[in-house]
Amino acid sequence: MTRADRAEESNTYWAQGGIIFRGEGDSPALLAKDIEHAGDGLCHAEAVRLLAESGPGLVQSILLDRLKVRSTAGPTASSPSARGRPLAARILHATDATGRAMEDAMIAALRAHPRVRFLTSHTAVDLLTPAHHGRDRRAIYDPLSCVGAYVLDQSTGRINRCFARATVLATGGLGQIYLRTTNPVGSRGDGSPWPTAPAPGDQHRVCAVPPDRVLPPQRPCFLITEAVRGAGARLVDERGVPFMERYDPEWKDLAPRDVVARSIHSEIFRRGVPNAYLDLRSYIPAERIRAEFPGMVKGCLEYGIDITRDLLPVVPAAHYSCGGVWVDDVGRSHRRAPLRGGRGLLHGPARRQPARQHLAARGPGMGVPRCRARRGRTALARRPRYDDIPP
Repeated sequence: MTRADRAEESNTYWAQGGIIFRGEGDSPALLAKDIEHAGDGLCHAEAVRLLAESGPGLVQSILLDRLKVRSTAGPTASSPSARGRPLAARILHATDATGRAMEDAMIAALRAHPRVRFLTSHTAVDLLTPAHHGRDRRAIYDPLSCVGAYVLDQSTGRINRCFARATVLATGGLGQIYLRTTNPVGSRGDGSPWPTAPAPGDQHRVCAVPPDRVLPPQRPCFLITEAVRGAGARLVDERGVPFMERYDPEWKDLAPRDVVARSIHSEIFRRGVPNAYLDLRSYIPAERIRAEFPGMVKGCLEYGIDITRDLLPVVPAAHYSCGGVWVDDVGRSHRRAPLRGGRGLLHGPARRQPARQHLAARGPGMGVPRCRARRGRTALARRPRYDDIPP
């Protein structure tokens, strides 16, 4: 279900960067080490273990084997720095439109499934929770549970009940509340207040601010994938002089995104300038730029910038939020809370991770191991009694 008129309209569709897979000589231990490094030691150990051990295998079985998502570069050919410089080259790319390639394949598979129905132009108004909406007021003494949502049909203006044995929240970002953001227009944080009723809320502690965003005059920011720095691009001032070595002498332009974002911010204030620059032209051959980053080339040309010849003006911008529903390591907010002979489950994807781990491990496929882990448990749920929830 989505408020948009197209099922494809989501943050995933616009994700440019690659997805963690596995490289030559790679291992779960090496992947976990890289995540911990990019997470600055603030990662949740069990979440790191789950991602490192389960993630690459599920990318293979679900995305590559089952959905046939095509990548244009193998893991050994992709940059070792695309998500904070993993030591093993393990990133898969579909040029610079990896999110779109994954989402198109997933939606096509869902459309072909006989038991899946898409509800577009439907807006979720509130979560259905017996403790708050049930006619039997004694439900407030039962364990908290969720049995679906009240949904506005935009075509009729009617609000309907949409019941579900398991409810998964994927309500998008909130970047539009910031001055500069890469988020689509609909990313306003609409779903942020909901979880406080059926599940403990962790609030939104951090909004990630990746560094490389085009700053065109009087126009929305355009996202620049961090893979360009992995391919060799450098952050420079208006004279073309690199500056990252002043802020991170070891990793320089390959530092994790939060380090780079703070460095650009400091450089802008130190020099009293509106932006920094990303230099591709001096470090990456023009043919390679056009082949590996076609979407970025096209988008920047619309702003009058030829990244094979021009410096690219960039600033940090709000990208995605960290926080929300507090869940366990397989995404469940409750452990089979009883609901009058049934189960009401609420899921929130990847929200237990502390902020910097989310910075380290996110990618278009972050939800793959979590959704797979939830599958068997959700199927055990018995049918709840929904007649106590009023229309």
